[in-house]
Amino acid sequence: MKILFMCTANSCRSVLSEGLFNQMAPAGFTAISSGSFPSGKLNPRAVSTLQGLGIDTSGLYSKGSEVFADTPPDIVITVCDKAGGEPCPVYFGPAIKSHWGLSDPSDVEGSDEAIQAAFDATVEHIKRRFAAFFALDLVALQGAELKQALDRIGAL
Repeated sequence: MKILFMCTANSCRSVLSEGLFNQMAPAGFTAISSGSFPSGKLNPRAVSTLQGLGIDTSGLYSKGSEVFADTPPDIVITVCDKAGGEPCPVYFGPAIKSHWGLSDPSDVEGSDEAIQAAFDATVEHIKRRFAAFFALDLVALQGAELKQALDRIGAL
């Protein structure tokens, strides 16, 4: 099963999601990320946070939807923050879509410790959602039932 995590710039939250998912996922699952307006660069704190967790970041980069044009995802999850007034990208393929909004830790200002704490909190939020995702019976859940289950996880 292929999961696509989308955000506007594909530099922080979607990249954190891609790296964490691929580390946590059982065999047969893979994640990619993209942005509607990719920035072309990764947030350095997102990269160092993933590296601090022992995640290989060498294959991560900020990209648009062209990277999966030939192999569309099964599920698309947007991680932009609608509450923050940030526009979320739209994917027009047949995949099941859900929104798992996350506040952008790169918007946090203050000390190095405060900024890292925001990234760490975002990582823990993502991990909780992934634990709930991997607990789903993905064989039994299809279509509208799977979308409802994904939307419930997005509310966590």
